[in-house]
Amino acid sequence: MKDVILAIAGKPGLYRLVSRGRNMLIVESIDAAKKRMPAGDRDRVTSLNDVSMYTDDEDVALMEVFQNIYNTWEGKAVDIDIKHANKEQLADFMARALPNYDRDRVYPTDMKKLAQWYNILVNNGYTSFVEEETEAEAEAAAEGEGHADAAENAAE
Repeated sequence: MKDVILAIAGKPGLYRLVSRGRNMLIVESIDAAKKRMPAGDRDRVTSLNDVSMYTDDEDVALMEVFQNIYNTWEGKAVDIDIKHANKEQLADFMARALPNYDRDRVYPTDMKKLAQWYNILVNNGYTSFVEEETEAEAEAAAEGEGHADAAENAAE
């Protein structure tokens, strides 16, 4: 995802970073209104790229979880009623989205927020959550590893 998507504490929805100003960010709502507003120093702004979800193994980036949901629901919005969903419905949703999520540390409110944010993004045209590594980048990474191995062998 090329846009920087933000959540602002106390404000509903998600926002796209438009620009940086002096001691503030200019953000635009991700909805039909596309309303722009400043987010100041006192606003608690979180980039979705910095958020992760607890699992039984290691934490998983939120964007990877969104990609799992996108693949599981075939690119459609999640079909649960977020406001009226019970714990069992939310647990079923999470088990499909992230099978090994930590059942002790991921709360129903987190599950609701995940589904809500996913639906906002998909309904507004965001469909690629994880940047795919290009072939050239993969070759460069593999070539770099090969040089590192050769340097280690030469050092020995």
